[in-house]
Amino acid sequence: MTEPTRHRFAADISDLELADYQRAVRLVLRHPLITATWPDERALPRVRRFAATLGRDLSEAFGYRLELHGATARLVRAKDRLDPTQPALSRTGRAFDRQRYAYLALCLAVLGRTGIQITLSELADSVAADANRITGLGLDPDHGADRRAFVDAVGWLEERGVLRLADGSSVAWASDPGAGEALYDVARDVVLALFRPTRVLQHVESVTALLDRTMASSGNAERRQAAQVARRAVVEGPVVYLTDVEPAVANHLRGAALAADLVRLTGLRLERRAEGVLLVDTTGFTVERFPGTGSVAQAAVLLAVEMADRALDPDGRRVRRLAPPDPHARQRALVDQLDAGLPTATQVLLDDAVSLPPTGDDPVDATGEGRLPLITDSFLRDAVGEILRRYGSAFGAQWHADPERLRTEAVALLERFGAVIRVPGGVLVQPLVGRYRHTVAAVRQRAVTETLF
Repeated sequence: MTEPTRHRFAADISDLELADYQRAVRLVLRHPLITATWPDERALPRVRRFAATLGRDLSEAFGYRLELHGATARLVRAKDRLDPTQPALSRTGRAFDRQRYAYLALCLAVLGRTGIQITLSELADSVAADANRITGLGLDPDHGADRRAFVDAVGWLEERGVLRLADGSSVAWASDPGAGEALYDVARDVVLALFRPTRVLQHVESVTALLDRTMASSGNAERRQAAQVARRAVVEGPVVYLTDVEPAVANHLRGAALAADLVRLTGLRLERRAEGVLLVDTTGFTVERFPGTGSVAQAAVLLAVEMADRALDPDGRRVRRLAPPDPHARQRALVDQLDAGLPTATQVLLDDAVSLPPTGDDPVDATGEGRLPLITDSFLRDAVGEILRRYGSAFGAQWHADPERLRTEAVALLERFGAVIRVPGGVLVQPLVGRYRHTVAAVRQRAVTETLF
């Protein structure tokens, strides 16, 4: 008689409940903040059903902490690197800029010290009072750009249940602050879950101090930490290249245990190649999917096909290959951009910032392996023009009138998914593009249908 299989994760979950548990894991990973209404009314009961096991597994597998406050669940994540590909979005899909992030932080600060109700004009006045003390920020509700940015921050909080409309309407106020008013109930448990700063801003010398700083005390602890970093990299990014991570992390990405762990936890399959790994999203796990629907996503996958054919065509003109930019250098550039906004005039430095790993030697060896094909901007422009000509009925008039915008947005989407790296004069094609070389596209009633073989 064979013994039942022992699993490291979901150990106390029966086979009958495993699919529901995996759905809860994916839910928490996709939505680190879950309230009674966000992302929907069914989310919080799903998390509460498996709260104990979720907390234990998420801590062991990823080094995350699951906290429950009243009608709120919050996943406190450990971050290993800065990621510019997942910005906060307004209700219209507009990515937050620095002004909107600042207003959002100030809104949370105001709500953290207010009562259980607040009017929109009171919130605006309090945020304006704080913002006007910050050089280069300010908030004038009568100024259209400031008001729109503030409304986007408030809308973000409304969507997640931090603010609940009790009376009036925010629409009229957004058009004209003197023409309307809105009264909000403040969800204190959600504010507590969101606004819990662990560091005093004046003590932060660099944004790197907010990244994961777990120090291993033994060889086993180092291996456990590297395994957590590997699992975090897979679930937080669409594709992970071995050259972009430390050797210890790459070893875990190559191993069979990581794939088995993630299948057990998430129900998603890990696709492994010589260059890296990809978590195949078959359940809508990620907010944005590729290939996906919409003109930009369709243009992106068709561009990927064109780039793969150009890079791998044995009969065509040889493609120039270049060494990819050092990923540490790209991280340092992001760090510099964020650190430029630190309030240096009021800093009280404690010498506890974390330095990024030093730049190593050129990852490209003497044989030229590791260099990536360069696809020029002129080729991309011609390819987009040919796509619009060939599949004209699949793209609206606005794209035919502005093909450069279509090219820019399609390339940006490919970059977010780790398919290309933008460089001066073009893009470097990452190995992921080869996955779509044999994609077949057919036009049917003004739509593009992709079939992957």
